[in-house]
Amino acid sequence: MPNGLVTASYIGATVLFILALGGLSHQETARRGNLYGMLGMGIALVATILGVVTDNYDILIGALLVGGIAGLVLARRVQMTQMPELVAILHSLVGAAAVLVGFANFMDPESVHTGVEKTIHDIETYLGVLIGAVTFSGSVIAFGKLSGKIGGKPLLLPARHWLNLGLLIIAIWLGVWFVGASESDGGLAPLVLMTIVALLFGVHMVAAIGGADMPVVISMLNSYSGWAASATGFMLENDLLIVTGALVGSSGAILSYIMCRAMNRRFLSVIAGGFGTSGGAAAAAAQQGEVRSLEPAEAAAMLADAKRVVIVPGYGMAVAQAQHAVYELTKELKSRGVDVRFAIHPVAGRMPGHMNVLLAEANVPYDIVHEMEEINDDFPEVDVSIVIGANDIVNPSAQEVPDSPIAGMPVLEVWKSKTTFVLKRSMATGYAGVENPLFFKENTYMLFGDARETLTALIKAL
Repeated sequence: MPNGLVTASYIGATVLFILALGGLSHQETARRGNLYGMLGMGIALVATILGVVTDNYDILIGALLVGGIAGLVLARRVQMTQMPELVAILHSLVGAAAVLVGFANFMDPESVHTGVEKTIHDIETYLGVLIGAVTFSGSVIAFGKLSGKIGGKPLLLPARHWLNLGLLIIAIWLGVWFVGASESDGGLAPLVLMTIVALLFGVHMVAAIGGADMPVVISMLNSYSGWAASATGFMLENDLLIVTGALVGSSGAILSYIMCRAMNRRFLSVIAGGFGTSGGAAAAAAQQGEVRSLEPAEAAAMLADAKRVVIVPGYGMAVAQAQHAVYELTKELKSRGVDVRFAIHPVAGRMPGHMNVLLAEANVPYDIVHEMEEINDDFPEVDVSIVIGANDIVNPSAQEVPDSPIAGMPVLEVWKSKTTFVLKRSMATGYAGVENPLFFKENTYMLFGDARETLTALIKAL
């Protein structure tokens, strides 16, 4: 393939990637955005294979088949509840690729860089391996936390901030050593040592982040993987990889900032230690009043007179795969003339947009799904709020308890509704490990059990 055609293909792929990001910014255009992204990646792959690769096609085709089959199997088997940990482990693969490409590029005997050009290339290689190693180990720990293989409680080591600072200083010192040594055809020792330091830094950084901050971790690692890919592009002198990585890195950074602002947290404070204190498995320690529970038939009788209903989905809805039952309840209520809307907290679930994807899967209309800032002021006019498997995002202690681990975090103020139904399996705390006073308020009723079964019974009773 001529170089001009390769360049034109890369430009077209870049435009499609930008359109993909624009499409993913709204629910209505998300499907189209995904199609743009897939088309752009397809064009990029074909142009690279036909126009850039010159040898070892058998290895390349074999790798493409292995990766393609693995991706297809994962796409078919992974449940929506497993998407957060899948995203985390995929980020680790990007980081690992950056590390491997960095070492291969450094040890390439055909490298012809000299003088200032060699110094710049060595810095690119060093940064690519550094970012890739942090992304790899951090993503593996995030996968462990999200999948339950590692507890959600943050690992708060003594003097952990000084430890992070020390690791950063060591990485900078090794970088100076690497660039100087590589001028004399050395540098492998500092590169290996830095990789070990970066792996430790990634482990410690994510291990110190509490369970409630995991949505921010996902977007943060997404940003890191983008910068790792961009650094790989510099190493390989591939313009498309540079641009694509920068797009992913910058969009992930912006998303992380938005998520932190939604939780009233500074990004640096999250990275330094988070605010979650538990994995959420423990039951509530001390009751703050009487818990009133209802059977679905009783709840249906109270719901029958409602005119305005707001549904708040949480991770429990994903676990129970209750999104289709939620849609059936929505249709039943709307057929009765009830104004039904959905309230989505920015960090509901365990990854950005988790609840939006589940609702879209169940064909819930986009126009009745509202973000927190659009609907929070309306709760005093709501007859019934139905909380499905959410906990921390509807916890009044964020506003009422100054020393709460989630103090200052904006939450959905469902307790201001005339009546609140909470669908939960038990009185266990949320992912932040904080007891929820909402469950003990006079206008709150608990519906214990599997959310899908409870909703099905509620629909039947209606």
